Amino acid sequence: MIPALNRRAFADLTPAELYDLLALRVRVFVVEQECAYQELDGRDAVAEHVWTRGPGGEVAAYLRVGDEGGGVVRLGRIVTAPEHRGTGAGAALMRAVLGGIDGPVVLGAQVQAQGFYERLGFAVDGPGYDEDGIPHVPMRRP
Repeated sequence: MIPALNRRAFADLTPAELYDLLALRVRVFVVEQECAYQELDGRDAVAEHVWTRGPGGEVAAYLRVGDEGGGVVRLGRIVTAPEHRGTGAGAALMRAVLGGIDGPVVLGAQVQAQGFYERLGFAVDGPGYDEDGIPHVPMRRP
């Protein structure tokens, strides 16, 4: 069974939804990855937020969708809760979102997740770079 997608513009998120989404992002990107950085980067207010929930109501996987300009979509803050990794939750979310996008999609991938994105049709699209102490590569899907 494919879990239901939750999709909301920032202004339509309830306080509880926003809390759940930000809590997962901080749990993984700041605490688990031991990366002190400005997680709230000002892009949330202009993005669409998409996520699925697990059987207990917890956020299983999340990402945000933004406009890169020129007809290009940018995906960001792509994250799967640790207890849902290896279940296909992240890939299912990505496939569902990508299935609704016509045109190119870009993202900045942590190098350790590059293979995950390649299996979804992305290819490296430039030189690697360091973002907050974590190696990344720009990736693009036509």
